[in-house]
Formats: sequence, C-alpha cells, structure tokens
Amino acid sequence: MGNICWVSRKKSDALENIHSLTSRHQSLITSSSITNTKGVSLAVPNFHIYSVAEITAFIRKKLTSDGELLDIWVQGEISNFVHHSSGHFYFTLKDEHSQLPCAMFRWANEGLKFELKNGLKVIVLGSIDVYKPQGRYSFVVSEVHPKGPGELYLKFLQLKEKLTKEGLFDVKYKKPIPRFPDRIGVITSPTGAAIQDILNITRRRFPCAEVLVVPTLVQGEDAAEDIVRSIGLLNSYGNVDCAIVGRGGGSIEDLWPFNEEIVARAIFKSNIPIISAVGHETDFTIADFVADIRAATPSSAAELAVPDKSDLIRHINALNSSLIQNITNMIRQKRTQLEGIYKVLRPKILLDRVGQNQQHTDDLYIRLVSQMEHSLKMNVGKFNALKEMLGAVSPLSTLRRGYSITLKLPEKSALDSVSKTKSGDDVKVLLQDGELKCKVHEVEEKDVLKYEKNEYPEDEETN
Repeated sequence: MGNICWVSRKKSDALENIHSLTSRHQSLITSSSITNTKGVSLAVPNFHIYSVAEITAFIRKKLTSDGELLDIWVQGEISNFVHHSSGHFYFTLKDEHSQLPCAMFRWANEGLKFELKNGLKVIVLGSIDVYKPQGRYSFVVSEVHPKGPGELYLKFLQLKEKLTKEGLFDVKYKKPIPRFPDRIGVITSPTGAAIQDILNITRRRFPCAEVLVVPTLVQGEDAAEDIVRSIGLLNSYGNVDCAIVGRGGGSIEDLWPFNEEIVARAIFKSNIPIISAVGHETDFTIADFVADIRAATPSSAAELAVPDKSDLIRHINALNSSLIQNITNMIRQKRTQLEGIYKVLRPKILLDRVGQNQQHTDDLYIRLVSQMEHSLKMNVGKFNALKEMLGAVSPLSTLRRGYSITLKLPEKSALDSVSKTKSGDDVKVLLQDGELKCKVHEVEEKDVLKYEKNEYPEDEETN
C-alpha cells in the first residue's frame, strides 16, 4: 500500500487496529491433523482461514470508519492526471517523500472552476477508501483548490493561455475605433455608476453622438450570457460605430462574467469595434485582452470613444489661422511678382523694347532677302547647267542635227528596229520643222551600224 501525504491531523491508529487481527481470533485455534503425501498424519493448528476479499473488506471497514481519515485536507503536486471518458478524474498526489493515489468522481468535479493538470500544486479535501477489486487504497477527493493563486485566478490564467494560443488576442484582428462616431452602443448595467460616467463624458465631449444603451446584467451567474446577448443585439441593430462593454469596480468574483470564455468569443466575433471598460485601472479581465482596445475605466472608455469638442475647436481655429497666414503669404508673394512684371512692362521700357525688336526684325529681313537672292542665283546657274546637259541627250537635239524620229502608229511608239513593223504599217516621221505620215512600202533588214566602222555600201540603190 502507498503512504499518505501530509494531512492536517497527524494521529492515526489504523495500523494498530490491523495488528489486533491475530489476537482477536486466538480463540478459534484448535488442534487438528492433516495427511501429507506419504500418508503420514501431521498435527497442525486448527484456525479460521480468511479470503482475500474478507481481508480487503476488513481493511476498508477499518480505514473508512476511522474518523482520523475522514474529511481531511491534503496538499501535494498532481501527476499522472487522467480525465476518464466517464467524467471521473484519476491522478496521483505527490510530494518529495511519497505518493497518494486519488480519485475525484464526476459529481464532485462538475463545478470545478479551473483545469487540473500535471505539475499543479493543490490542496484537496477527501477521505481514504479502498478499491476492493484491486485491494488498493486511494484518496477520494470531494474538493480541490489551487495552492497559491485562488481558483478563479488560476482559471483566468488557464483561459488566457488557451485563447492566446488560438490567436484571439492578436493585434492583426483589432478593429480601429472611428474617430467621429455617429452612434455609440453601451453594454452595462442601467443603474450603475459606470453608465452615468459614460453619458456625462460623452455629452460633454461630443454631444452630437447618439448613445444607445443596452441594459445588461454585469454580475452574477446569468451575467455572461446576458453580455453575449447584448453584443449580438448591437451587431444586429446596425449603424453602430463602436461599443463600450464594461462596468465599475469590484472583486474578482464581481468581475468574473467578463472572464468567461463565451464573452471573449462574442467580443472577438463582433463586427462592431469594442472598447472594454471593466473595473478600475488595476483590474484586468479576459475581455480586456480580446477587445479592440482596453480602457482603464468606463470614464476612460468614453474618452476613447469620442473626440473632445474643445480639442476639435482648437484644432479648427489653428487650421483657420494657418490658412489665413498661408493665404497672406501667397498674396504677398504674388504682389512682389506682379511688381517685378510691372517694372519690366512699363510703357517707356516696353516701347524701347518694341523698337529694338523691330530693328532686329528689319536686320533679319534684309539678311534673309540677301541670302535668298544669292541662293536663287546659285540655283539658276545649276539649273541651266543641268538643262544643257539634259538637252545634249534629248531626242530634240537629234532633230536639230538633221535626223528624224519614226513612230509606229497608232500607238506612237518609237521604232528602233525593222522587226517591229511590216509592209503596210502606218508610221509618223518627226523632223526638225514638222512631221510626215507615211506607209511602209517594203521592209528590208540591213546592218546599218557597220558604217561606224567605215564599211560603206557600194552601188546601193535608194528605194
């Protein structure tokens, strides 16, 4: 059997009761005999032989009836924790010297406000019992409390760690608060001091904003569900620019609805930016971490939700002064520029400049005409030279030298070979002083170019 960890009452006589088992049954011992394997009778004491179940039942009866082992407090560290599918908890409570097997049945752990896990130091209330099928004693726990931080604070830390891992506190999910809201939702008690602070500050700072109050329970067992309902109501209402969720100060038990997981998830899923305003500046809840922005108090939440009209007026006046100064500087600058232009464009100066420009224009005109005349003369000379060169190879020059040009009719194409005409064709002969229309009487092929080689024909008849 295992040993019991430190308990609040040290005295125990359970072992003494067990040791009295032998003396209690001495009267049952008598003399009898048995026969061994060789058939020899042996004398043996005759006494009552207990079954394992009887011994276990006897031990259980002694332990469970001992007032020193009933409803005792034990402290230690949890290890080997198992959450069975039946809902029961099984774990070992240990310290540096020993271990104590523990069981916490479902009906005892249903109201537990934090999670048990390995390594957690706790103080438990319970009684010693014996599990008869295995003959093993255990400590049946009826209550468990964290050692050190209170159980609510421990539950707060465990939920914070869980939601942090899920990313509900990530900055990337934070929605911006509108700078100039038209309508603000307030989720709080309609009778508390918080709503009065919010209304007073909102009216003073930004009276044009409408405040939509959703009366909500902010304390007690039903408060968390009521807060979730109010957040959903504001989201379904529409046209709400931001919402304040909170209450005034109180104990951790009073503020606990804002540490519930359902409230945290409702704030995270809200389409409306939410400002948390729970308790005083030193109070932190899960709602503060998951909200889009955290205000130290309800009054601070109102200041974050709306701008201060006094600040806006000062800002507008500053902008007005800056605008007037900028316009004055611009007018002064333009006036200086205009004065400079006037000095340049005064009548006498302007006429002098016009006269100078006219004289310069006349000089340019004379130079342009001179250049054009020179260029024209040069081009006329080039034209005449080209004309003479072209005239030297012109057919008209051939006519001037006493030759003729023959054209075939009717297409008037030049005849450069007898092969292109035949007897009876009409031809036109162009001469220097006119033209002849003729008909071909006979075609005779002859190499006329041989005359260039001084090969003249002899006694040729002219047709």
